[in-house]
Amino acid sequence: MDKTKINFVIDALMFLCLMAMAGLGFLMKYVLLPGRQAWVKYGRNVELTWLGWDRHDWGEIHLYLAFILLTLLTIHLILHWKMILGLFEKLIPNHRLRARIALAFLIITVLLIYFPFLVTPEVRERGRGGGRHGAVEMGIGQTAVASLGEKETKGSWGA
Repeated sequence: MDKTKINFVIDALMFLCLMAMAGLGFLMKYVLLPGRQAWVKYGRNVELTWLGWDRHDWGEIHLYLAFILLTLLTIHLILHWKMILGLFEKLIPNHRLRARIALAFLIITVLLIYFPFLVTPEVRERGRGGGRHGAVEMGIGQTAVASLGEKETKGSWGA
């Protein structure tokens, strides 16, 4: 297969991956709602699935499609590398400036892809059935109940 046909197939596959990722993103955001939003919409605690998979399962497919898209994009860049270099030289004729921009671009690219591995998450106890904003046990007979930013403290004696 010649280079033009390979480019066409890779571009078509990249477009399909992008549309599948967008569709799955919309599915997870607007159909398979997270707990709190599902509670508001359905008035009770429900588990939302499509084809037997919940939003986390579809999120994994979304991630795998992202890896496939990145791989195809890398191949696309390799196949167009001479053209990219030629356009970059025409756009920025100064060799030293071009080298600095390329280095800055490379550093930013590496930081963006490596960023998630540099983050340390905050770890907090949730309590029973608390979710993100639910009840959290505070001490003997006391429970803190968070409701859209308001906090109320109740003793076990009902006061």
